[in-house]
Formats: sequence, C-alpha cells, structure tokens
Amino acid sequence: MNWGTIDRYAKSLIKEAGHKIRVSFYKTIDVESKAEANDLVTNIDRDIEQFFIRKIREDFPDHRIFGEEGFGDEIKSLEGVIWMLDPIDGTMNFIHQKRNFAVSLGIYFDGIGMLGYIYDVMNDDFYHAVKGEGAYFNDERLPMLENTPIEEAVIGVNASWVAPNRRIEHMPIVEMVRRCRGTRSYGSAAIELAYVSSGRIDAYMSLRLAPWDIAGGMVIAQEVGAIATNMKGDIPHLLGQDTFIVAKPGLHDEILRNHIVLK
Repeated sequence: MNWGTIDRYAKSLIKEAGHKIRVSFYKTIDVESKAEANDLVTNIDRDIEQFFIRKIREDFPDHRIFGEEGFGDEIKSLEGVIWMLDPIDGTMNFIHQKRNFAVSLGIYFDGIGMLGYIYDVMNDDFYHAVKGEGAYFNDERLPMLENTPIEEAVIGVNASWVAPNRRIEHMPIVEMVRRCRGTRSYGSAAIELAYVSSGRIDAYMSLRLAPWDIAGGMVIAQEVGAIATNMKGDIPHLLGQDTFIVAKPGLHDEILRNHIVLK
C-alpha cells in the first residue's frame, strides 16, 4: 500500500472540498433535522460527501467509505482500507456561525489508523498525520505533548454533561470543572481533537460520538502522545457510537479515575 500517494491524494481532495464549502456560502443552504431536532444536516454536507465518494470510487475502487450522511458503504467490519469521513463536522456551527467546523477524515487499514486529517475550513488550518511519521499543523511539525496537572488544564466539555442527565453521573464532572483551570466547548469534535493535538486545550470528552467524528483526529492525537479511549478506558468503537475522551497521558488517567462514573 503506497500511503504516501494516498496521503497526497487525500490532501488534495480535502482542500478542494474546503473551497467548495466556502463557495457554498454564496448559494442557498437547505437545512434539515435528522433523528433529533438539533442534529442538523444541509445540502452542502451531502454534496461534499458525494464529492468525496465519486472521487474515491473512481480512483480507489477497492477502498470502502464510511460517511456520516450515509452515501458510502455499509460497514460491518474494519477489514481493508476504509475512509471514515465527516464532510462538515460541526454542522450547527456551519449554519449559525459560518466558522468552527471542519472536514474530518481518517483512513484506516484493518482497523488501524494510517492517515488522519482535520481541515478547519474558514481559518485554512490543516492538521494532518501519517502513522509513525508525526503530526503536523499546516507545514509545522507538532511537538509531543507534555503532562499537565488537572489544576492547570483547559478541558473541552459540553455543559450538558454538568447538568443531571441519563448517561453519566454529573457531580464528578462538576468537581472536575471546579478543579481545572477552565473549560471550553467548540461544538465540533474534530476541532477539539485538533486543539488537544496542538496543545490549545489539554483534554476533550464527549458521551456520544460516531466513528467519522474521531477517526481522523485520533491518528493525529496519537502521533503527539495523546491517549484516546472510550470512557471505560478501551479502544473506541469504530463501527458505531461510543463515549470518547482524548487527553494528555497523565491527565487522561486522572479524569477517568476520579471524574467519570457512567450510569
């Protein structure tokens, strides 16, 4: 498998997709809800996913595509090469803010992340990694992450997990928020993974993410020494939704041990 060739090809597709997204702001954007009222999708999400699929199937017909909008393949195993794609991660931000969203792509071989990409379209910030070759922010190699105590950490967490909910005991999260230096919520798992990888925040956690939300970012994060697991400490489930936490090594252990109590 020539991963260098695939890497260059994927980067060109992502940049072209970013251009298409920016141009879309001059067109009509149709917004629909999926299963939940706040789970939004637009015609642009669908157009961008179909753009990727057309290109990949033409040039790599033996590869499979696992896309958020459902135009790819039905994926029941992780065998072979799979492109895990979220054409616009942070659709609500795309609609309301026209920023803080990203193209997220991970390319996996037999369940192992080989290539990872997060493209912050509006800032033209490109985070990317090849397994075993380090991670990059644009053309600058990202340094390995150093441990940060929770008292000095900025943690990405959605405010909904601090309130009573049916998924996690909220009081240990409240205590985490009190202990840490600060919290942030950007509304895009890909953006938050990119920020952990580049040291802009120290940890990110969510109770419900799909494979395409995290596939690209996990490859990047692992190349700088971050630990990415579900909230049981296991490898995240890449065939369906799962809990998720990514953090600097010692901080990851601290949060899981003292602040995560799943219901």
